[in-house]
Amino acid sequence: MPDLTALELLLRAAHRPAVQDVQRLWQALPPDEQEVAAARALSLGHPRLALAWSESPWIHAPAWLRLGEAKAARAALVTLPDSARRAVLWARAGAQLGEAQALMLAQAARSQARREGDAAALIAAAALLGELEQAQGAPRQALRSLAEGLKVAELTGESADPHLLAVLAHVQAGVGSAAKARQTAQRALERSGPRGPARVLALFALGRGDEARQEAQAGELAPVWWTFVGSVDRQEG
Repeated sequence: MPDLTALELLLRAAHRPAVQDVQRLWQALPPDEQEVAAARALSLGHPRLALAWSESPWIHAPAWLRLGEAKAARAALVTLPDSARRAVLWARAGAQLGEAQALMLAQAARSQARREGDAAALIAAAALLGELEQAQGAPRQALRSLAEGLKVAELTGESADPHLLAVLAHVQAGVGSAAKARQTAQRALERSGPRGPARVLALFALGRGDEARQEAQAGELAPVWWTFVGSVDRQEG
């Protein structure tokens, strides 16, 4: 009988599996495992499958953001109660939409995460702030924001978040720490999941632009996820 493990093996495959194959396995799962499968699909770089398989706004919002559909993400988020986690996703949607208040929203999300003691939301806010501050020409402030995210991971006994590390690598490269940036990017790459933002950003930081674009295309990741790094073509040169 098909199970979650068999489905996950297909989702992890380097090449995108046939939709009918994964759909058949998913339909054979019990309802509680179908929702788990949606979360796995998202984390493994299949946002459209995640949208199809889940009714949860907590799955829909980040899936839409991966696709660069910030307005759809916001539509999912308005159904949720206020929380630091929601605030971070709302702020990232604002960043994708190019809203002038995106930095302020990210700062507010960080403050809310501190108040709630939500380590995961605080790390996500730190990564977003690092991106926004780097894009605004404030790399030193970006380094301070990212350092807080690293400290939170250390205090909670968790490994450093690969997305935060990938953003950090780009900021380090921007301030002239090329060797350190490469080491950081390699760490991010080793810890990143397939077809996701962390892996794509890490590959760009390592000068492997063709691979980065292939990963992004496979994961249906919108280019808005790496616009903060400036000209990736120049970096690759």
